[in-house]
Amino acid sequence: MSTFSKDAVIKLSASLNEPEWMLQRRLQAWELYESMPMPTTKDEEWRRTDIRRFKLNEIGPSVNGDAAVDAAIPEFLGKELTEDVAGGRMLQVDGVVRQYELSEELQAQGVIFCDMHTAVAQHPDLLQKHFMTEGVRPDEGKFAALHAAFWRGGTFLYVPKNVQAVAPLHTVLWSVNGKTFTHTLVIVEVGAEAVFMDEYASAGGEMPGLHNGCIELLVRDNASLIYAGLQDFGQNIWQFNHERGRIGRDGRLDWVTSVMGSRLTKAFQTLELDKPGGWGRMSGIFFTNGRQHLDMDTQQNHNAGSTTSDLLYKGALRDKSRTVWQGMIKAQPGSQKIDGFQANRNLMLDKTARADSIPGLEIQADDVKCTHASAIGQLDPEELFYLMSRGIPRNTAVEMSVQGFFDPLMRRIPFEGVRNRIFDRIVEKIYV
Repeated sequence: MSTFSKDAVIKLSASLNEPEWMLQRRLQAWELYESMPMPTTKDEEWRRTDIRRFKLNEIGPSVNGDAAVDAAIPEFLGKELTEDVAGGRMLQVDGVVRQYELSEELQAQGVIFCDMHTAVAQHPDLLQKHFMTEGVRPDEGKFAALHAAFWRGGTFLYVPKNVQAVAPLHTVLWSVNGKTFTHTLVIVEVGAEAVFMDEYASAGGEMPGLHNGCIELLVRDNASLIYAGLQDFGQNIWQFNHERGRIGRDGRLDWVTSVMGSRLTKAFQTLELDKPGGWGRMSGIFFTNGRQHLDMDTQQNHNAGSTTSDLLYKGALRDKSRTVWQGMIKAQPGSQKIDGFQANRNLMLDKTARADSIPGLEIQADDVKCTHASAIGQLDPEELFYLMSRGIPRNTAVEMSVQGFFDPLMRRIPFEGVRNRIFDRIVEKIYV
């Protein structure tokens, strides 16, 4: 089994025929990785997530996209999630492109939609300027540096200035070998608009696997992006993600996150509102069971005045699973007349589950509107009794109650197909 090393970085870059500038970035990231300690529960950001059982070198990097050619892929992946037919589709298996199409209409508009390796080869000016520079940076943590050194596969989406992409884009990232380091980079230029569905899933299995991912969403002045990231990894996968959205003047980012899978997930999700008029909405939904552990660390950074952020994360927990949500709204000095909201609500379906909900505010301006809320509760037995007394079976009553709990968040998701996909998965997990 290949292990993580400088030689492995060089081997990966050579296998992808990368230019020298990308190899040097990988090697710089590797040096950074080696200089950092592995996070422990003594670090504040990791205090509630213990990864001592995670053995990185027992998994190893994804160097050659094993099994990508013959892998069977579930039928539901890649199905339409929006009312409008997708104008661009891409299916990757372990970082290798299996299917790809881009409509003539989007090509005529100058939209670039491709895998990240094609982007490095064919659009080096854009990649050198934007890859892990203004979004996520390699120095943000041990796993961010590891990603920058060993990333493989992922999606590049570029929408030129003043282009309203005529159809949604849709990517599916499927893993068989359980070792994925995918990178998503989206750039929506000034006055442009786009809709992007980004799915992640794996085959599962007994052997431990790793997803070390990165998502960068760059929304320029007067631009608009609707982004939905749907994760449903097998419960053998350890997931470590760094994700950041940047919003320019009067820009809009509607960011949907769904997390259903993995053994353990630690995700850092940051919203940067850089100029007046910026608007960002973060909608998160999760369902854990078994011994799953999910830790979502969210930041809403108001770096300019007259900006708006709105975060609502909801989760349901079963069995002995555990979730952690740590949220922070920051109003930087001089960021007056901002409006920041965050809420996290958790539904406990078993008394053995545990949810930690930790909202926070850091305000350095004096003319702001910032509110936060969190709640943890169980199914109302009187509500279940009421439904059952009218002839509804208990399982159906539970399903209806869970649906009612998630309904306010589902209404924030603008696509029926996405809502149906998420709730169908929730129902499956209720009955497992």
